Amino acid sequence: MKTCVFAGTFDPPTSGHKEVVEKALKIFDGVTVALMINTDKTCLFTSEERLALLKELFGADERIKVVSYDGAVVDLLKEENTPFYVRGVRDTIDFEYENRNHFASKKLMDGLITIYIPAEQESLHVSSTLVRNSLKFNKEFYGYIPSEIRGSVRKILEAKNV
Repeated sequence: MKTCVFAGTFDPPTSGHKEVVEKALKIFDGVTVALMINTDKTCLFTSEERLALLKELFGADERIKVVSYDGAVVDLLKEENTPFYVRGVRDTIDFEYENRNHFASKKLMDGLITIYIPAEQESLHVSSTLVRNSLKFNKEFYGYIPSEIRGSVRKILEAKNV
């Protein structure tokens, strides 16, 4: 069984993230979606909230495993027994960023295979940052959130008075 890891902070999970996982499942038998815990990053949603949203979004699909991880991605790849690291890219800026990370990670894990999945044209602008900025300026953002978790995102935000 060929599996891969798709990791991120998912603050919050977007329709772009869902698109990457759906495409990865056309290549792999299984996908580990890993919420990476970065204590240096200030997130709008807590790690518990983001993990719950990811489980709600992907939990019904037995091919998808949702985990939380606070180490290096290369260590998670080793734990998951796969060299395949999937990354979504929207544009050349994402590609350059991901490529630099690929070469740095390759020094830590020789057999690493990074797979870039490009966004569809209609999704090029979708990002967690766009969602957070939309919230900041009181603009509509639910079109960028998968329908499966919109209600939960709304409840979390209401509880935070956002």
